[in-house]
Amino acid sequence: MRRPRFEDLVARALDDLPPDVLAAMDNVEVTIEEEPSREVREEFELEDDETLFGVYRGTPLIDRGYANEPLLPDRIIIYQGPLEDSFDRVEDLVEEIRRTVIHEVAHYIGMDEEEIDDLGYG
Repeated sequence: MRRPRFEDLVARALDDLPPDVLAAMDNVEVTIEEEPSREVREEFELEDDETLFGVYRGTPLIDRGYANEPLLPDRIIIYQGPLEDSFDRVEDLVEEIRRTVIHEVAHYIGMDEEEIDDLGYG
C-alpha cells in the first residue's frame, strides 16, 4: 500500500476517537515509519520473529504535574511495514490500525498494558 493511503487510514482512525480524547491530544504528533528501528526492537526486547505495530513516546497525561509543560511534543509512531505484513485483507488491516491507534492513545492517557488488555486492545 502506498504511504498516502496508509496515512489516510491512520487519520481516519484518529478521527474516530471521541472528541474529548482528540481535544487532549493537541501536543501529540502521530507519525508513520516503515519499521521499528534496531534500537526500538532492543528496547522492547523483541525476538527476530516478533514485531511492533506502534509505540508511544512521551510523558503520559496522568504523570504530568499542573505546571509541567512538555518541551517536545509527545509522539505516537505507527509502523506500516509490520501492519501490512501481518494482514492480507484490507478490512483486517484497517481494523488493526484502529486498534493500534487506540492502544497507543491509551498509553498517552496513562493506561498500562494490563488496563489496555482489559479493554480488549492489547
